[in-house]
Amino acid sequence: MARSAVRTALVCAGAAALVAVLVWQAVTSAGSPDPTARGISRTTAILDTAVLVYREGLECILVLSAVVAGLMRTQKVYWKPIAGGAGIGIGATLVTWFILVGILQLVSGTTSEANIQAATGLVAIIVLLIVMNWFFHRIYWTGWISFHNRKKQELIHSIEQADGNRLEAVKSVAYKGLVLLGIASVYREGFEVDLFLQTIRLQVGTANVLLGTAIALVLIGVTGYFTFIAHQKLPYKRMLVFTGIMLGVVLEIMVGEQVNEMQGAGWLPTHTIPVHIPDWMGIWLSVFNNWESILAQVLAAVFVIGSYYAARSERRRPKPTEPSQSLSELPAEG
Repeated sequence: MARSAVRTALVCAGAAALVAVLVWQAVTSAGSPDPTARGISRTTAILDTAVLVYREGLECILVLSAVVAGLMRTQKVYWKPIAGGAGIGIGATLVTWFILVGILQLVSGTTSEANIQAATGLVAIIVLLIVMNWFFHRIYWTGWISFHNRKKQELIHSIEQADGNRLEAVKSVAYKGLVLLGIASVYREGFEVDLFLQTIRLQVGTANVLLGTAIALVLIGVTGYFTFIAHQKLPYKRMLVFTGIMLGVVLEIMVGEQVNEMQGAGWLPTHTIPVHIPDWMGIWLSVFNNWESILAQVLAAVFVIGSYYAARSERRRPKPTEPSQSLSELPAEG
């Protein structure tokens, strides 16, 4: 009964955060933002931020859950340094955020704001395309997770096989290795988030990015609670598919906005199309009345959809038998 009450409270907290966003938007924008204003709306930026942060947070939870699987109850001495490393990874992510902000502020003294937004947005788009790439994710699940598991087993094995004379030295090295394992599991995702959010921050400000991040952290906290504390078998596959679709929508918006920023900076020409596109579509969906932005979004959609079908085709090929852990071997449907 108590566990059920906690779950209900966490779900209510997530819902309250969403309602808070809607109320905040209504108060600050008199009901709705100006649909003809230039640039993406604050609501769009907040939701994009929440999707990006939660998607990366979900992957981080999955990596950590795979790495510490079996250690939570039987070998607590080994999962604790991994958890400590994960905490350090979170701290390193925060430090990296301030470093990137500082670098952009220094550059702003010698480079126009339009050029900075265009450059940071381009980097974010490239990284996001890599994240969406089916081949990267295939290597990620069968390689990245299995690599972490392999390193974990090697470090634990080195402790268990050490003799009495060198046990303490081996323990010290192995524990440091487990800490680094936790750091790598978190910081890789955190570094991507830091890159993603810089272009949004430059457009709508830090406060809106923080609000979107806060919403995502609530959802990450709920997911993490069920995974690590309640030991629930969550529907990870469905969650990844859902967040993947949302991330695809975010990608389309970011691509359209990025082309618009590059045109504003003079990096790309602008050729209008003989079709009327309402201004609000540019604000909410980054769909603008020119060939360059439309073509870029079409190519991004072809890339993502093509990646999906290429992944399906690749999965149907015969696979060599390897002791690796893929997404299908993680705790799946609950």
